[in-house]
Amino acid sequence: LWNTRVVYNVTDPTLTVFQPTAGTANGTAVVICPGGGFQALSIDSEGFDVARYLTGRGVTCFVLKYRLVESKTTDPAKEMMTSREAPAQREAKVKAVIALAQADGLKAMSYVRQHAGEYGLDPKRIGIMGFSAGGTVTGSVAFNYTPGTRPDFVAPIYLQYEWVPGKGNVPTDAPPAFILAATDDQLGLAPHSVKLYTDWVAAKKPSELHLYSKGGHGFGMRTQNLPSDRWIALFADWLDAQGFLKKLN
Repeated sequence: LWNTRVVYNVTDPTLTVFQPTAGTANGTAVVICPGGGFQALSIDSEGFDVARYLTGRGVTCFVLKYRLVESKTTDPAKEMMTSREAPAQREAKVKAVIALAQADGLKAMSYVRQHAGEYGLDPKRIGIMGFSAGGTVTGSVAFNYTPGTRPDFVAPIYLQYEWVPGKGNVPTDAPPAFILAATDDQLGLAPHSVKLYTDWVAAKKPSELHLYSKGGHGFGMRTQNLPSDRWIALFADWLDAQGFLKKLN
């Protein structure tokens, strides 16, 4: 239904590693969480394609396949969007799996940091980003980390903020945040990004917010011939401004 390749029925979380060309790595890493309503993962435009762009900037990427709601058919997107479940029933099912997905995000952060030496990474330059449901996973990690799983930067892209456990209670050592969405998001999620941004600013934590007038929901790395097609260049500029694209000595 989404006209793109998806992954579904994830029960065993995995990380797919994308490494920069030899000699170009800068020591920064990011865990990437694709979206898909916690029913599927848009693995290319919100996962592998993002990783390919960022490895070209020297960033080592780990695409996370986190646990999802069970799909009964081979078209999870259609199944989700045509479900006859009561909204409350669907929401309860999703919230139950969010706890699992959050645990997967935190475990991914822990794994990458513990294995930083193997990948030539700076353990103080490991972040997490995600899209839609993956943005919610990113937000969940941003509010519920331990010292060993703390991200050094977070980038939730068109997240669902209301489903983030612990939302609003910004940690005292919260990392810099890059937040982006489109105002015409069909799911009405643009205000969620604004709310996250205002919470970060109120806590006096570094944050940057971008809202495109057009782009819709789920654009990822898709080409729509809109300014939002170039969003990832803004993210790269932000990483550079934060010092995350400078090569390690």
